[in-house]
Amino acid sequence: MIFGSLFGGGRDEAARPSVAVVRDITIGRMVRLDPLAWRRLSGGVFTLDRDTLEITAQGLIKLDDGGYVHRFYTDDELMLQAVSQQADGSDADDFTLFRPWSSTYASGGWDDAAFRERMTRPEWVEGGLPPFRRYWYEGDDRVQPPVQLWEALYYERDGAPMKHIRQQCMLYARDLAPEGQELLLAVATSPEGGDTTHDLMVGLPLSPAEFSA
Repeated sequence: MIFGSLFGGGRDEAARPSVAVVRDITIGRMVRLDPLAWRRLSGGVFTLDRDTLEITAQGLIKLDDGGYVHRFYTDDELMLQAVSQQADGSDADDFTLFRPWSSTYASGGWDDAAFRERMTRPEWVEGGLPPFRRYWYEGDDRVQPPVQLWEALYYERDGAPMKHIRQQCMLYARDLAPEGQELLLAVATSPEGGDTTHDLMVGLPLSPAEFSA
Protein backbone atom coordinates (compact mmCIF):
# COMPACT_ATOMS: atom_id res chain seq x y z
CA MET A 1 0.00 0.00 0.00
CA ILE A 2 1.20 3.52 -0.79
CA PHE A 3 1.36 5.96 2.13
CA GLY A 4 1.46 9.73 1.64
CA SER A 5 3.25 12.23 3.85
CA LEU A 6 1.60 12.84 7.21
CA PHE A 7 2.58 16.51 7.12
CA GLY A 8 1.96 17.61 3.53
CA GLY A 9 4.30 17.57 0.58
CA GLY A 10 3.05 14.12 -0.46
CA ARG A 11 -0.35 14.88 -1.97
CA ASP A 12 0.42 13.47 -5.42
CA GLU A 13 1.76 10.28 -3.92
CA ALA A 14 -1.19 9.92 -1.53
CA ALA A 15 -3.65 10.33 -4.39
CA ARG A 16 -2.24 7.39 -6.29
CA PRO A 17 -4.48 4.29 -6.12
CA SER A 18 -3.37 1.16 -4.30
CA VAL A 19 -4.41 -1.12 -7.18
CA ALA A 20 -3.30 -1.32 -10.78
CA VAL A 21 -5.38 -0.12 -13.72
CA VAL A 22 -4.99 -2.79 -16.40
CA ARG A 23 -6.19 -1.80 -19.87
CA ASP A 24 -8.41 0.81 -18.15
CA ILE A 25 -9.97 -1.87 -15.89
CA THR A 26 -10.19 -1.31 -12.13
CA ILE A 27 -12.72 -1.01 -9.31
CA GLY A 28 -15.70 1.12 -10.30
CA ARG A 29 -15.29 0.63 -14.05
CA MET A 30 -17.48 -1.21 -16.55
CA VAL A 31 -16.01 -3.86 -18.86
CA ARG A 32 -17.68 -4.58 -22.18
CA LEU A 33 -17.34 -8.10 -23.59
CA ASP A 34 -17.74 -9.41 -27.11
CA PRO A 35 -20.32 -12.23 -26.72
CA LEU A 36 -18.84 -14.00 -29.73
CA ALA A 37 -15.95 -14.97 -27.45
CA TRP A 38 -18.17 -17.78 -26.10
CA ARG A 39 -21.04 -17.96 -28.58
CA ARG A 40 -18.76 -18.91 -31.46
CA LEU A 41 -17.54 -22.05 -29.66
CA SER A 42 -19.33 -25.33 -30.32
CA GLY A 43 -20.27 -27.52 -27.34
CA GLY A 44 -19.05 -25.18 -24.62
CA VAL A 45 -20.52 -25.11 -21.10
CA PHE A 46 -19.45 -21.50 -20.46
CA THR A 47 -22.41 -19.17 -20.91
CA LEU A 48 -23.12 -15.61 -19.84
CA ASP A 49 -26.43 -13.74 -19.99
CA ARG A 50 -24.88 -10.27 -20.39
CA ASP A 51 -21.99 -8.56 -22.12
CA THR A 52 -20.98 -6.04 -19.43
CA LEU A 53 -19.20 -6.48 -16.11
CA GLU A 54 -19.33 -3.95 -13.27
CA ILE A 55 -16.07 -4.30 -11.36
CA THR A 56 -16.62 -4.02 -7.59
CA ALA A 57 -13.50 -5.75 -6.20
CA GLN A 58 -9.95 -6.38 -7.29
CA GLY A 59 -7.36 -8.99 -6.34
CA LEU A 60 -3.59 -9.07 -6.66
CA ILE A 61 -1.33 -12.13 -6.58
CA LYS A 62 2.47 -11.93 -6.71
CA LEU A 63 3.91 -15.04 -8.32
CA ASP A 64 7.11 -16.73 -7.19
CA ASP A 65 8.72 -16.07 -10.58
CA GLY A 66 8.21 -12.33 -10.17
CA GLY A 67 5.04 -12.00 -12.24
CA TYR A 68 1.63 -10.73 -11.14
CA VAL A 69 -1.97 -11.89 -11.48
CA HIS A 70 -4.62 -9.14 -11.48
CA ARG A 71 -8.20 -10.24 -10.82
CA PHE A 72 -11.31 -8.12 -11.34
CA TYR A 73 -14.58 -9.25 -9.73
CA THR A 74 -18.28 -8.49 -10.06
CA ASP A 75 -20.78 -8.80 -7.21
CA ASP A 76 -21.88 -12.19 -8.57
CA GLU A 77 -18.24 -13.41 -8.60
CA LEU A 78 -17.50 -13.33 -12.29
CA MET A 79 -13.73 -12.94 -12.58
CA LEU A 80 -11.67 -11.31 -15.32
CA GLN A 81 -7.99 -12.16 -14.91
CA ALA A 82 -4.84 -10.61 -16.38
CA VAL A 83 -1.24 -11.82 -16.01
CA SER A 84 1.72 -9.45 -16.26
CA GLN A 85 5.40 -9.19 -15.40
CA GLN A 86 5.05 -5.59 -14.21
CA ALA A 87 3.19 -4.71 -11.00
CA ASP A 88 1.20 -1.98 -12.76
CA GLY A 89 -0.12 -4.46 -15.34
CA SER A 90 1.09 -2.33 -18.24
CA ASP A 91 2.51 -5.37 -20.05
CA ALA A 92 -0.42 -7.73 -19.38
CA ASP A 93 -0.76 -10.17 -22.27
CA ASP A 94 -2.70 -13.14 -20.87
CA PHE A 95 -6.43 -12.66 -20.19
CA THR A 96 -9.12 -15.08 -19.05
CA LEU A 97 -12.76 -14.81 -18.00
CA PHE A 98 -14.24 -17.18 -15.40
CA ARG A 99 -17.67 -17.71 -13.91
CA PRO A 100 -18.50 -19.82 -10.83
CA TRP A 101 -19.68 -23.37 -11.49
CA SER A 102 -19.92 -24.77 -7.95
CA SER A 103 -18.80 -23.95 -4.42
CA THR A 104 -19.05 -26.12 -1.30
CA TYR A 105 -17.75 -25.68 2.22
CA ALA A 106 -14.99 -28.08 3.12
CA SER A 107 -16.03 -30.35 5.96
CA GLY A 108 -12.39 -30.96 6.87
CA GLY A 109 -10.51 -34.21 7.22
CA TRP A 110 -11.11 -36.74 4.45
CA ASP A 111 -13.30 -34.41 2.37
CA ASP A 112 -10.67 -31.69 2.15
CA ALA A 113 -7.84 -34.12 1.51
CA ALA A 114 -9.83 -35.84 -1.26
CA PHE A 115 -10.46 -32.56 -3.11
CA ARG A 116 -6.81 -31.57 -2.93
CA GLU A 117 -5.77 -35.05 -4.09
CA ARG A 118 -8.04 -34.70 -7.14
CA MET A 119 -6.11 -31.56 -8.07
CA THR A 120 -2.90 -33.60 -8.39
CA ARG A 121 -4.32 -35.75 -11.22
CA PRO A 122 -3.90 -35.06 -14.95
CA GLU A 123 -7.66 -35.03 -15.60
CA TRP A 124 -10.68 -33.50 -13.87
CA VAL A 125 -13.94 -35.42 -14.11
CA GLU A 126 -17.03 -33.79 -12.61
CA GLY A 127 -20.73 -34.61 -12.84
CA GLY A 128 -22.47 -32.28 -15.28
CA LEU A 129 -19.20 -31.33 -16.99
CA PRO A 130 -17.17 -32.93 -19.77
CA PRO A 131 -13.67 -34.16 -18.86
CA PHE A 132 -10.89 -31.56 -18.75
CA ARG A 133 -7.18 -32.24 -19.15
CA ARG A 134 -4.64 -30.53 -16.95
CA TYR A 135 -3.38 -27.31 -18.58
CA TRP A 136 -0.48 -26.76 -16.23
CA TYR A 137 2.21 -29.46 -16.58
CA GLU A 138 0.85 -30.09 -20.09
CA GLY A 139 2.00 -33.43 -21.50
CA ASP A 140 2.98 -34.76 -18.06
CA ASP A 141 0.57 -37.36 -16.69
CA ARG A 142 2.37 -37.77 -13.39
CA VAL A 143 0.88 -36.63 -10.08
CA GLN A 144 1.66 -32.93 -9.62
CA PRO A 145 1.06 -30.69 -6.58
CA PRO A 146 -1.52 -27.89 -6.76
CA VAL A 147 -0.18 -24.38 -7.20
CA GLN A 148 -0.27 -22.33 -3.99
CA LEU A 149 -1.13 -18.62 -4.13
CA TRP A 150 -1.90 -15.74 -1.76
CA GLU A 151 -4.37 -13.15 -3.05
CA ALA A 152 -4.83 -9.67 -1.58
CA LEU A 153 -8.43 -8.55 -2.14
CA TYR A 154 -9.38 -4.86 -2.40
CA TYR A 155 -12.81 -3.21 -2.37
CA GLU A 156 -11.54 0.36 -2.79
CA ARG A 157 -9.01 1.65 -5.29
CA ASP A 158 -7.13 3.72 -2.72
CA GLY A 159 -7.61 1.51 0.33
CA ALA A 160 -5.76 -1.33 2.01
CA PRO A 161 -6.62 -4.93 1.14
CA MET A 162 -9.70 -6.10 3.05
CA LYS A 163 -8.56 -9.70 3.25
CA HIS A 164 -5.84 -12.13 2.22
CA ILE A 165 -6.86 -15.46 0.74
CA ARG A 166 -4.74 -18.61 0.55
CA GLN A 167 -5.48 -20.74 -2.49
CA GLN A 168 -4.42 -24.14 -3.76
CA CYS A 169 -5.45 -24.52 -7.37
CA MET A 170 -5.04 -26.33 -10.66
CA LEU A 171 -6.02 -25.25 -14.17
CA TYR A 172 -7.54 -27.57 -16.77
CA ALA A 173 -8.61 -27.08 -20.39
CA ARG A 174 -10.35 -28.75 -23.31
CA ASP A 175 -10.35 -27.89 -27.00
CA LEU A 176 -13.50 -26.66 -28.73
CA ALA A 177 -14.35 -26.12 -32.38
CA PRO A 178 -13.75 -24.10 -34.46
CA GLU A 179 -10.46 -23.07 -32.81
CA GLY A 180 -10.87 -22.38 -29.14
CA GLN A 181 -10.48 -23.58 -25.59
CA GLU A 182 -12.62 -23.84 -22.49
CA LEU A 183 -11.00 -23.72 -19.06
CA LEU A 184 -11.76 -25.15 -15.64
CA LEU A 185 -10.16 -23.79 -12.47
CA ALA A 186 -10.31 -26.01 -9.38
CA VAL A 187 -9.36 -24.19 -6.19
CA ALA A 188 -9.41 -24.74 -2.43
CA THR A 189 -9.94 -21.24 -1.03
CA SER A 190 -9.04 -20.36 2.58
CA PRO A 191 -9.58 -16.71 3.62
CA GLU A 192 -7.73 -15.60 6.72
CA GLY A 193 -10.10 -16.23 9.63
CA GLY A 194 -12.70 -17.84 7.35
CA ASP A 195 -13.88 -21.26 6.24
CA THR A 196 -12.29 -23.21 3.39
CA THR A 197 -14.39 -23.74 0.27
CA HIS A 198 -13.90 -26.04 -2.71
CA ASP A 199 -14.64 -24.05 -5.84
CA LEU A 200 -14.91 -24.82 -9.54
CA MET A 201 -14.95 -22.07 -12.16
CA VAL A 202 -15.38 -22.45 -15.91
CA GLY A 203 -13.94 -19.94 -18.29
CA LEU A 204 -12.23 -19.13 -21.53
CA PRO A 205 -9.21 -17.21 -22.76
CA LEU A 206 -9.88 -13.71 -24.08
CA SER A 207 -7.95 -11.76 -26.68
CA PRO A 208 -7.53 -8.00 -26.05
CA ALA A 209 -9.93 -7.38 -28.92
CA GLU A 210 -12.73 -9.24 -27.10
CA PHE A 211 -13.12 -6.78 -24.20
CA SER A 212 -12.77 -3.09 -23.40
CA ALA A 213 -13.33 -0.68 -20.51
